[in-house]
Amino acid sequence: MPAQEEEEDRRSTTHEEEEDRRSTTQEEEEDRRSTTEEEEEDRKQTVEEEEEDTIRDDGDAVEIKQKKRTLKGAALTSSSDRKCVPGILYLGHIPPRFRPKHLRNLMSVYGEIGRVFLQPEDGEVKKRKRKAGSRRCDFTEGWVEFRDKRVAKRVAASLHNTPMATRKRQTFTSDLWCIKYLHRFQWTHLSERLAYEQMVLKQRLRTEVSQAKRETNFYLDTVDKSAHMDKVRKRKKDDAQQVEERTWDFTQRQTEEEIQKKKKKRKDAISQKQQDKDRLHQHKSQSNVSLLAKIFNSHQP
Repeated sequence: MPAQEEEEDRRSTTHEEEEDRRSTTQEEEEDRRSTTEEEEEDRKQTVEEEEEDTIRDDGDAVEIKQKKRTLKGAALTSSSDRKCVPGILYLGHIPPRFRPKHLRNLMSVYGEIGRVFLQPEDGEVKKRKRKAGSRRCDFTEGWVEFRDKRVAKRVAASLHNTPMATRKRQTFTSDLWCIKYLHRFQWTHLSERLAYEQMVLKQRLRTEVSQAKRETNFYLDTVDKSAHMDKVRKRKKDDAQQVEERTWDFTQRQTEEEIQKKKKKRKDAISQKQQDKDRLHQHKSQSNVSLLAKIFNSHQP
């Protein structure tokens, strides 16, 4: 009996301890959940506040940039639903020592720029400069792509025939912009034109190389033939045989003086024939007049 009571007491104590443990673990889990939820809410609030601050800062920066661009004459359109069509400007004059980085720096003030291309000088001009001692590579013309064609039109209208630099001490102050907006012109047209020019240049080089090869081959063949003929002549001379030398009859083309002399002779001959005819007609007319005079004078009383 006492053993059974002791066992029942132990069981009841173990059951009570387990219930206490469960209740403590549940309370700890609830506390943890509450703390995590509160932390997440605080984080969300801080993130939202930071986003609002950044949006305000970005808005202020955008407003400042827009004001600057409007002051300089090429403001960006704020409507996001309008589709931006790129516009391309043509530069007809590129001053010496002008590079694509200079063009990008000068044009990026007025709007967003895409691609830039400057046409380098011809190869013959480069050769002449190298012979003169200068290795500088200049450009002849250029193209600039703006992201918005409205900005490109404004830039072309406002900057044409104006100084490139705004300050006196800056470089390119003495040079003027020569800009034209290319209507319905795309960058693919420019790439196609450059590819066509490269193809034409390669074809020209091929034809020149083939012509030079033909000329050299003809020259080498004639040299070989002349050497072979010299050997044959020497052999025949050594054998005491008569060598038949070929003579080539070439007719010399008439000079301008000879042609003029021939024409003059023909004119003289024609004029002499005409004079002879005139003399014959005159003689006949005189003979007829004398005969008629004799006839009509004989009937008079």
